[in-house]
Formats: sequence, C-alpha cells, structure tokens
Amino acid sequence: MTILKTREAEMLKELEALERGGGVGIDFSDIPEVTNWESARRGVFYRPVKKALSLRIDSDLIAWFKRGGTGYQTRINDALREYVKQKQG
Repeated sequence: MTILKTREAEMLKELEALERGGGVGIDFSDIPEVTNWESARRGVFYRPVKKALSLRIDSDLIAWFKRGGTGYQTRINDALREYVKQKQG
C-alpha cells in the first residue's frame, strides 16, 4: 500500500470515528454559536483536487493562452471545464 493510500485510509477512519462520536469530548466553549446563516455561502473553500500530467497541446494554443499572462494553466483548465459542461447538456 502506498503512503498516499495509507494516509487516505487513516483519514477515513478518523472521519468515521468523529461521525460516530458526534463531537463528544470536544470543548466548544470558546466558539460563539452561529444563529444567523443569512450571509453564509456554499462552496467557498472547496478546491478540486488537481493532478499533474503530461499533455501534448498544439504550440499555437499554448501561445494563445500564455498571451493572457500568468495563470495560463488555470485558463486552459477553465476552457476544458466549460467544454465538458457544454457536452453534458
């Protein structure tokens, strides 16, 4: 088993234990209770897992994305994500 898979298994066990315990034994006394959720936003802290890979892309496409300055890999990712959304319907 790789280190990553071992760590994932450990994390799952920890999460399951927390779920079963329901927070018993955790001191919440220094945390104010939230009663107003009007300004809450979903997904603010979510970041998809990224994987490094080697991909052959035509040089003119890479040049076009790079002309926009730093962040060209993010723009390529966004373009691919938009393509997938269009294909899914």
